[in-house]
Amino acid sequence: MSNSNEMHVSGHIQELVANPSPLGLLGLAMVTLVASSQKLGITTGTAFIIPWAIFLGATAQFVAGLMDYKHNNTFGATAFCGYGFFWFGVAMTWMMANGTIGMSAGITPDIHQLGFAFLGYFIFTVYMTVGAAGANKVLFIIFFLIDLLFLGLFMNTLGLGGEAWHELAAYSEMGIAIMSFYGSAATVLNSHYGFTVLPVGAPFGSLARKAAQLKK
Repeated sequence: MSNSNEMHVSGHIQELVANPSPLGLLGLAMVTLVASSQKLGITTGTAFIIPWAIFLGATAQFVAGLMDYKHNNTFGATAFCGYGFFWFGVAMTWMMANGTIGMSAGITPDIHQLGFAFLGYFIFTVYMTVGAAGANKVLFIIFFLIDLLFLGLFMNTLGLGGEAWHELAAYSEMGIAIMSFYGSAATVLNSHYGFTVLPVGAPFGSLARKAAQLKK
């Protein structure tokens, strides 16, 4: 016998869970807000960004990703878990730079390795942006801004451009924070009240139209 938290799907019992997207977007909004303040020169250092990177940027998004696996949402699960692991990595990098995690004497880290990590996440975000167009316009804007963030980060870290790339990363990250707060609020309020309180925009693009036609 199933209870109110379970449903039968094709002979299997699937646990019903709430939409984890607002939590994941809140985590993304908080960490990018704090981190962008340092990139923009409003604050200095990274020591006090580390807790927000670990608990909001990393853990909150990772938990949201795990919950999206239960929703059978491959896109959401991959995005939240992928970016959650990114912030775990960034937090550890900052901990090393701040001396929280020591390195052996005589070892000089090569900053270009971090640049290649940013390049890898830029590639990841590009194809995830294609998927975001099939979700809603707010999510697409968030992913497009993440594209710009990683573009600025890897170009600047690999020494392939000047200060303009750093500024691109900084302002894009602040934009991510603003849009993620909006996306989190929209998902919470729209779901809570059962009607559109804050619009997020319909899916768009040729792939979204084709997917809609196939579902008919």
